[in-house]
Amino acid sequence: MTAKTLADIAAILKDIHASIERAVPPLPEDVDLGAADAFVWHADPVPHLQAVSKVNRVELSLLKAVDRNRDMILENTQRFAKGLPANNALLWGARGMGKSSLVKACHAAVNKELEGKATALKLIEIAREDIDSLPILMSILREHEERCILFCDDLSFDTGETAYKSLKAVLDGGIEGRPGNVLFYATSNRRHLMPRDMIENERSTSINPSEAVQEKVSLSDRFGLWIGFHNCSQNDYLAMVEGYVTEYGIEVDADELRSSALEWATTRGSRSGRVAWQFIQDLAGAKGVQIS
Repeated sequence: MTAKTLADIAAILKDIHASIERAVPPLPEDVDLGAADAFVWHADPVPHLQAVSKVNRVELSLLKAVDRNRDMILENTQRFAKGLPANNALLWGARGMGKSSLVKACHAAVNKELEGKATALKLIEIAREDIDSLPILMSILREHEERCILFCDDLSFDTGETAYKSLKAVLDGGIEGRPGNVLFYATSNRRHLMPRDMIENERSTSINPSEAVQEKVSLSDRFGLWIGFHNCSQNDYLAMVEGYVTEYGIEVDADELRSSALEWATTRGSRSGRVAWQFIQDLAGAKGVQIS
């Protein structure tokens, strides 16, 4: 074997080694979950958890028209924090009705209950685009005692995507399974996390359409809690607005508040918690009131 051949082989092996390193990035050496109560998971370029000093959220008491949903998520989170059995949860349905706000508010409420009694519950946000890296994150959290809620906001999968298979394995499968100190919460506008045309396409193109469809929609079955959110009524919308006005001490005539709030919702073509909050932002600015 000539020197040139050996050099060529060495170059090929070097390229293979580099490809493997890119495909399987190194794990973080030190992860301090005591640095904060909330983190954001970043998969690239080097996997790491970024501590969040102040979480963007509202008080649980300000979330209106979702009482039953609030109670279900809060109780499930309380059980998990106490080390009791709890379910992965999928919060699905209408836009702007407080799905992600509810997760963050319940996390804060449970940690307030735990003050001085136990280690704080950790909330770790993972982007939909990083779902493929869940096994790496799980392997990190498995080595810690802290109880962690993984949270993915606006989770859904489009035609051709395969990342949902990684999520299925993490939630309920594989040899190791989900670590006992980890729970997964997700929000989505789609009940089955897949677009309807993706499911219908499987029915029309697959040799065994029934099995193909079941394979796609079975992801949502991995969530023990399915919590639906629906468009709110006019009364619920006004209750949300009034709750914010009281909380932030905005002085405004009741009739003016009602007419302005309804006009705001009409111009947006919908009523929701998000629309109510946007109206309050505008009202507070007009009245010269600072809100956090």
